[in-house]
Amino acid sequence: MSRLAFVFPGQGSQSAGMGKSLYEAFPAAKKIFDEANDALGFDIRKLSFEGPEDELNKTENTQPALLAASMAALEVLREKADITPSCMAGHSLGEYTALVAAGSIRFSDAVRVVRLRGKFMQESVPQGVGKMCAILGLDLDTVQVICDSASIDAAVAVPANINSPEQIVISGHAAAVDIAANYARERGAKRVVPLQVSAPSHSPLMEKAAERLAEELGKIEIKDPLIPVITNVTAAPVEKASEIRGLLKSQLTSPVRWVDIIRAMRKRDVTRIIEVGPGKVLSGLIKRIEKDIETLNLTEAGDLDRVLTAIRP
Repeated sequence: MSRLAFVFPGQGSQSAGMGKSLYEAFPAAKKIFDEANDALGFDIRKLSFEGPEDELNKTENTQPALLAASMAALEVLREKADITPSCMAGHSLGEYTALVAAGSIRFSDAVRVVRLRGKFMQESVPQGVGKMCAILGLDLDTVQVICDSASIDAAVAVPANINSPEQIVISGHAAAVDIAANYARERGAKRVVPLQVSAPSHSPLMEKAAERLAEELGKIEIKDPLIPVITNVTAAPVEKASEIRGLLKSQLTSPVRWVDIIRAMRKRDVTRIIEVGPGKVLSGLIKRIEKDIETLNLTEAGDLDRVLTAIRP
């Protein structure tokens, strides 16, 4: 029998209009967006559905909007199908969605915390000081050597998102990231793509943001997850509330170990993964990591019948 897992997207999967078709078709989705509006005190629903894109792409807006859109999709799925995944994970921000889905954090608390998370990330590094860049076609060991070589004096570059065996995002000081990008080209990278982001996520430059985030996490209730969540920092399941605050703090300065997360799911006999929320970014990455895992997507209302048909016994 196949074992099922859920994964939830992070920044980069957002687009204006996300969640709108679910909101219009299902009361369960409407309830989520209404709760997000109440928790935040402004209309995140309107921003998610209509944009403008430049406002939606601001980190402090992107994070709660993605969380709401992903939870809306999940609540619709839960209403229509009696399924419990064997484990869950989320890419960076998506880990918060996984923890809400696992009953560890209340949605209203999470949506407020991730807005602050985005704000803290934005404010921790002056514009132009940090940078992120995607390197395609080189393995992690090579990218690590390149980053070590490019990190000189106080400027650092580090692997930030290990998205697939040959797609690794680096992050850090702009000067060091630029040097690392040049080294990557010299080492034969297929592509080197600077990312249009406002903060150098998952790098030591996020230390101040992590400290501020830890204070906010200390103010909310966190429970033991009802379903194991495989975390970005350890690529192992967290099952105790006592560990979660520290992991979420460390997540901001540690790499997203997506390759290890998907391989950990495979070792748990997962054969099917539903990407719940906007876009298909994670499904594409999963296919580059474990080709035998079947992927499904629930992004729009029109996806629901296809997902339900696939998961019926």
